Amino acid sequence: MRGDENSAVAPETAEVDRLLDRATRTVGAHFGALYLKVPERKLMMMTTATGVPSRLTRPWSRVALAAPVPVAEAARSGAPVWLPNRQELARRFPRTALAFPYSVAMYVVPVLVDGACWGAVLMLWPGNRPQELTPAETSEIGRAVELIARGLRTAAARGSPVRPRITPLALDPPSPRYGHPASDLTERLGEGVCALDLHGRVTFLNSTAAGLLERDRAELLGNRPWQMVPWLTDPAYENAYLAALFSRLPTSFTADRPDGTSLAFLLYPDTTGITVRIRPTDRPEDPPDPATDTLPAAPARPGTLFHLLHLASALTRAVDVEELTFSLTEQVMQVLDAQGLALLTADEGRLQVVGTAGFPPEVQRYLNGLPLSSQTAGIRAIETGVPLFYSDASDLIRDFPNNRHCGDMAAFAFLPLTVSGRTIGCCVLGYDRPRLFPTDQRAELTSLAGMIAQALERARLYDSNAQVARGLQEGLLPHRLPRPGQLDVAARYRPATHALEVGGDFYDLIDFGESVVGAVVGDVQGHSVQAAAIMGQVRTAVHTHARAGSPPEEILSRTNRLLTELSGSLFCSCVYAHIDVPRHRVRLVSAGHPPPILRHPDGTTEVLDKASGLLLGIEPDVRYEITEFDLPPGALLALYTDGLVERPGIDLGQAIGRLAEEISEAGRQELGALADAVIERAETTVSPRSGDDIALLLVECPMAGSDHR
Repeated sequence: MRGDENSAVAPETAEVDRLLDRATRTVGAHFGALYLKVPERKLMMMTTATGVPSRLTRPWSRVALAAPVPVAEAARSGAPVWLPNRQELARRFPRTALAFPYSVAMYVVPVLVDGACWGAVLMLWPGNRPQELTPAETSEIGRAVELIARGLRTAAARGSPVRPRITPLALDPPSPRYGHPASDLTERLGEGVCALDLHGRVTFLNSTAAGLLERDRAELLGNRPWQMVPWLTDPAYENAYLAALFSRLPTSFTADRPDGTSLAFLLYPDTTGITVRIRPTDRPEDPPDPATDTLPAAPARPGTLFHLLHLASALTRAVDVEELTFSLTEQVMQVLDAQGLALLTADEGRLQVVGTAGFPPEVQRYLNGLPLSSQTAGIRAIETGVPLFYSDASDLIRDFPNNRHCGDMAAFAFLPLTVSGRTIGCCVLGYDRPRLFPTDQRAELTSLAGMIAQALERARLYDSNAQVARGLQEGLLPHRLPRPGQLDVAARYRPATHALEVGGDFYDLIDFGESVVGAVVGDVQGHSVQAAAIMGQVRTAVHTHARAGSPPEEILSRTNRLLTELSGSLFCSCVYAHIDVPRHRVRLVSAGHPPPILRHPDGTTEVLDKASGLLLGIEPDVRYEITEFDLPPGALLALYTDGLVERPGIDLGQAIGRLAEEISEAGRQELGALADAVIERAETTVSPRSGDDIALLLVECPMAGSDHR
């Protein structure tokens, strides 16, 4: 349904454009847009817009059907979406509120053809309009949408369906009310006056405005001020124009000329353009005062948006609940200038404190486990899904006496954490001084709370899945190792730091009695539940064949044949050592595994890399060679997986050599302490997000007369 731009518009398309334009004007909306569905690409494309230039619609011209935005929500649900103000937009669609930080009321109506959604109509009004649409407005919009749906159906039936344009068509704005500017009148005012069209280009300015901007009138006419005046290039100034354009509400900003003169810019928008008054001001830091003809400052400055988007990025990067809590306490508090933060969830009828910072310890003790039947501001926010703001702590305590445990904080924001229509908790922000919460700041905090809720839901799911993965991993490893006589043993397992990547590393020790054991370490390729399942099967196969009395080379050959039959895609490395302690003899066989390390009684080490066969699971008929060596009293054998030695940019042979040196230099010590030291050193060199796990098995034949465990 993607069409090319044509100079001649098809009658069906022109009629749909006309219906949108007429409905937008009739109901007093200052912006209207028609989206058409592209089923094969699972998105909606804006095809027509009225009220703003086409270039300004591009960021929102394509909407994925699965996206959490109003247009997609209306298309998915088949029902209208009404958002009377920016705060409601922030509560229900926090991502949209961050990307579109303007004070508007928004109405989205799906275009239904025979019960199926073919598109959607979006309309915007200034955010100060009444909170509800009138029956006349809903009737007019509904009638227009029905006619649009009928036109789409008719066009499709004729074989010429209306397709979305590659670039949305911006319909022409109404003609100016006057044929030419009243130049003489504006020259008498004693202040700068200029006019911008909807594209932001200067269409008129008086001589005072040109003088204040320090530019010739001819330079400015037809151009955008922030492109022609160097000290107006800050994106904040263009954002004031965008705020006035999208909200159709007056706004203002202050800019400093290079000579230090501060100029106040007051913007008055309507459907044809924006009138700008420019005048010097001696006190640019004064707060806006409508009574003195100073308009509200432009909302959502780029600096604020940058911080919010930075925080959104930090929340997106947080994988688990611990990382999320760290991001909130280390970054959100600083950016929002909050001195206290508490992240609360509602679980099984009680509050649970996920994390706190800045509040005294008794706050956490009081809140954790508090029944949801209690009367507190946080619980009220969770129950209603409506944020609560208290500029002064005395007002909070008056409404909720149980909130006396909030320490020395003077102002509070209680932000419900709502995701997918469910309120799962509350984020509490505390400030050490009384603080006003303007409408724009409330909307920004509500948007941020929506992002926190989504991040928290994702992190809790991650932690839950990680717990299942860890349980699976631990269930497949031996719960305890046998303690054969005349032999010391220590084993360690370090999981991959990606908690959901279930590793395939394993170890085992098989006690045959009479001080004869089989030591095995293996590593199944990949990190998945399938890899863990194969790991369990390989470990069981090795154990079974060893118990049946098969020689080492037959143990791996038979296990290899089994793995080839079970899995045609996963491979496994494995090393098996048959240790006869009374005879001080070891028979070792390897299937593509990192070479074991033998420490001799004198402390020198040897890397046993003489023979290693093919990985298990590649070819069904493989013969493995035996390596035999002595294990005298005082000797130690180390078996391990590649996660212990493999590092990006480091030769594997050199890394194994370093491990051998480390074991040699460690000297004679308790075997568990040595295993811990080896793992600890490996953890200091591994990437914080390493995707590989580690298995280590140490077997030592004690010196004669020494104590062994």
